[in-house]
Amino acid sequence: CEGEHMFSSPVPGHLTFLMIMHQASLLLMAGFLHLALANGVDQLSWFYRMHPLAIMDPDSTGGDCPAECDCPPTFSIAMYCNNRGMKQMPYIPSRMKYIYLQHNQITTISDEAFKNGTNLVWVMLHENQIVEIGKRAFANLVNLERLYLNGNNLTEVPSNIPNSLRDLHLSHNKIDKVSLNAFEGMENLTTLLLNYNVIQDMGSTLKGLKSLTLLDMSRNLLKKVPDGLPAMLHQLYLGFNSIETIPGNFFNQFTNLQYVRLSHNALTDKGIPPNAFNVTGLVELDLSFNKLERIPTVSTSLEHLYLQANQIKARGRRCKFE
Repeated sequence: CEGEHMFSSPVPGHLTFLMIMHQASLLLMAGFLHLALANGVDQLSWFYRMHPLAIMDPDSTGGDCPAECDCPPTFSIAMYCNNRGMKQMPYIPSRMKYIYLQHNQITTISDEAFKNGTNLVWVMLHENQIVEIGKRAFANLVNLERLYLNGNNLTEVPSNIPNSLRDLHLSHNKIDKVSLNAFEGMENLTTLLLNYNVIQDMGSTLKGLKSLTLLDMSRNLLKKVPDGLPAMLHQLYLGFNSIETIPGNFFNQFTNLQYVRLSHNALTDKGIPPNAFNVTGLVELDLSFNKLERIPTVSTSLEHLYLQANQIKARGRRCKFE
């Protein structure tokens, strides 16, 4: 039959051996990559280490690689300058799309710092000592998608952040104010991390972030829930603040909201309107470490409710589901 005919000719022994070795090599590389990711090693760094520089000529398209950095020829659009003790921004060849500058001692980013890096997609500047960023420093990075500035000494949100940005990490800084136009036009932003700052009020600065799904403002000095939160929110983290009240029907406007964390605030029964948390779709609600005396009404779709360290005294009382 046709099926027997298809497999009637044996594969030569040397070809079988090569096929087996090829498959084994692929599996081995996949295993190393999985192990690298599991241990927090950047996948691009791992790939670079697998191909030593000694066997290939460097790609100098758009400028030579700075002496203090590594630009792997196997991934010539990435520049690794992390953990080098650098105090100033290096020259950036125009071909670069990914630049890793984390864990250095950089204090200032001038308006000219990225003048040659207009193709950049990722900029990693976390864990430095940055106190000042030029108002036009990021203005020309029209392709930028990820900007990590967490773990620095910034006191305000940088100006002129590109509208192409999707992930913005500003946690672990000293930000105490956010201007009204700080996020203007950033309709592509999906993740905004502002936790571990000293922000007291956000005003309505978040109103235009139509694509925002994750907002983390935990461990600030907020006294109320930020106004104008985007309707697309999926995760809202406001723990470790000084929030006392929840606006009436506040959560009804979020059809995709599943995770809300309001632990370690100053919420009281009086500050929570009836049925405030009775919202279909909510999966996790953390109200622990507040001043609640009663268990609030929640939706039957809720899977995780945290109420420990409140002032709830009634025993044997069941949660109210509607």
